[in-house]
Amino acid sequence: MFVCGMIAGPLFVVAFLIEGATRPDYDPLRHPVSSLALGPFGWTQTVNFIVAGLLTLAFAIGLARLPGARQKAGAVLVGIWAVGLVGAGAFVTDAISGYLPGTPAIPEEVTTTGALHDLFSVPGFFALGTACFVLATGGGWRWAVYSVLSGVALLITFFVSGVGFEQTEGVVDVAGLWQRVSVTIGWVWLTLLAMRSLRPADAPPRR
Repeated sequence: MFVCGMIAGPLFVVAFLIEGATRPDYDPLRHPVSSLALGPFGWTQTVNFIVAGLLTLAFAIGLARLPGARQKAGAVLVGIWAVGLVGAGAFVTDAISGYLPGTPAIPEEVTTTGALHDLFSVPGFFALGTACFVLATGGGWRWAVYSVLSGVALLITFFVSGVGFEQTEGVVDVAGLWQRVSVTIGWVWLTLLAMRSLRPADAPPRR
């Protein structure tokens, strides 16, 4: 189960980087990752969401089996992130920031699927950021500092990307970049957490 947590993040990031670089009219600096689920080849990002979510859910189940209240609380938060990914795949986002071509910068009316996409994905980001704080202890001071900084950076960059997707001048053209930074920070932390979780229980903590 911990191996699932190790491969989910790299798989997800590599997939959306390739998709973003090869999709016509798509600007990775401007457009959100979720917009890759739009259009004729959108099913590839849908699969990416769902596969990463299921792998992360398996990892969360493994975390829940570890001893300690913090581990179990962290497992719930990682599980929320996992469910958020699956939900983001099941419900396609509304077009935003001009992708697909011909669509408005902001949807004139939020669709049911668009609203459900946000309902799953937004809490997932906050859950993952919170998990960084909850699971910061028990691995030495370096891990604690790294986890806290990761949580802070994830939440700040996610907030900035949201401001950009609201078409705020000066941020809108790089909102996609800020979101990718946020997503990557979270996935790197989660991947390292999975690697640490593979360590035998009697191994000394890293300082």
